[in-house]
Amino acid sequence: MATGTQAQTLREVLDYGAGGHPALVAPDGPSITYDSLRAQVDRLRTQLRDLGIAKEDRVAIVLPNGLESIVTFLAVTAAATAAPLNAAYKIDEFAFYLDDTNASAVITGPEGGEAIVEVAPPGALHIVAAMDDAGQVSLTAVGDGKGGSDSPWPGTDDVALVLHTSGTTSRPKRVPLTHRNLTTSLRNIAATYDLTSDDVALCVMPLFHVHGLVASTLSTLQTGGTVVAPPRFNPLNFWPVVKEHNVTWYSAVPTMHQALLARARSTKPEVPETLRFIRSCSAALPPVVMDELEQQFGVPVLEAYGMTEAAHQMSSNPLPPGNRLPGAVGPGTGVEIAIMDEEGTLLISGERGEVVIRGENVISGYENNPEANATSFTNGWFRTGDEGMLDNDGYLTLTGRLKEMINRSGEKISPLEIDNALLDHPAVAEAVAFGVAHQTHGEEPSAAVVLNGEVTTQELVAFCREKLADYKVPRVIHVMDEIPRGPTGKIQRRFLTEMFSK
Repeated sequence: MATGTQAQTLREVLDYGAGGHPALVAPDGPSITYDSLRAQVDRLRTQLRDLGIAKEDRVAIVLPNGLESIVTFLAVTAAATAAPLNAAYKIDEFAFYLDDTNASAVITGPEGGEAIVEVAPPGALHIVAAMDDAGQVSLTAVGDGKGGSDSPWPGTDDVALVLHTSGTTSRPKRVPLTHRNLTTSLRNIAATYDLTSDDVALCVMPLFHVHGLVASTLSTLQTGGTVVAPPRFNPLNFWPVVKEHNVTWYSAVPTMHQALLARARSTKPEVPETLRFIRSCSAALPPVVMDELEQQFGVPVLEAYGMTEAAHQMSSNPLPPGNRLPGAVGPGTGVEIAIMDEEGTLLISGERGEVVIRGENVISGYENNPEANATSFTNGWFRTGDEGMLDNDGYLTLTGRLKEMINRSGEKISPLEIDNALLDHPAVAEAVAFGVAHQTHGEEPSAAVVLNGEVTTQELVAFCREKLADYKVPRVIHVMDEIPRGPTGKIQRRFLTEMFSK
């Protein structure tokens, strides 16, 4: 039996859990033990082989969050390469991702999935995944398979998971994550948060993204713990679920944290003593939100930094008694982090530049994209595209995406700095700054806010003038009902730039 520190593939990760211990739990639904999970993954792997799915095949998965999604994903990675996709994609998006990954099979649920099946490439196998009331997942092929395959088990350097970058500034890049990349990341995450078999993680992030899949789910299975997987994030029943299942931690994006805070201000939740910490990742956590989270819920809030190309986590603020720095994303967590200038020179502490990383969790390159690889790797370091700086203790502070920096007459302005200034105002619930074209200055800072109180935009501009140098102050502030975000909660700054530059 492999232990969590020895596992070299995702299937070996499952060997760490005690047989009768719950591995996966559906609120108001079935529970799956580690013995059952291992048996199901092996059975479904055999079935995929019988259908002709080989190690080199790519299998698209379009399933809602839940136990069947996790079991199916693990079975596919034990047989081939998984390519989970967002069920909310439109038909053209499905067509792009299926073509780009060269998917040879598509797995959907019993309901929905019509759009992806419609654009599946000729010869691609359609498989339906379903789960019964006892938590047993079945796979049923629609039509005939390709004939049996005797392809071997995937190894540590085989690709387990293929995802895409967000593509907000260019065509999405294909990110191949090997079993080595993923198991390395799982060990790093487990060590960062002292995860054990006693831990219960609540997975509220989508399972087509590394945050929910790697941080909440696989890192918990890596240590023999329990994953509670509701079908969606619901602030109305969040704390009752946490209490009922003795949840010890959860990880989410700031928008989810803010939704919980909004309810807590009017109805104080009953936070169980089992909760050890709250983790935040995938978007910047404003210090004022971190402070209120800790005050309202009474546990440490740990902001982390991750990206798809690093199989998720690169750094994190530590558990107590370690120092949690508001506005920082902590030191590297088993990952080397440095700051580099445009010429490839590493900078010293306190100097601002591009964040670069290296480690066994980091991909060796994008698939079939030599142009991106040439610009993304320098002297063995992966260039993240984020700007930041390290302090003398190795804590990383991010100042923004390099492509999102606002360049006003040569002065580089971090939109995060403007975000945080606006969020200090009690009437501002959410804020996002961005650049818009300007005839004289090239770019000018602007901002959009969601309000929870009475204030005029002129008053907000004046408020910013008290906190920011004049050239950083947004001249125009737009009031919106909601801030546009991607499917994983990341703010779409460039979308706002395009919207308000017209």
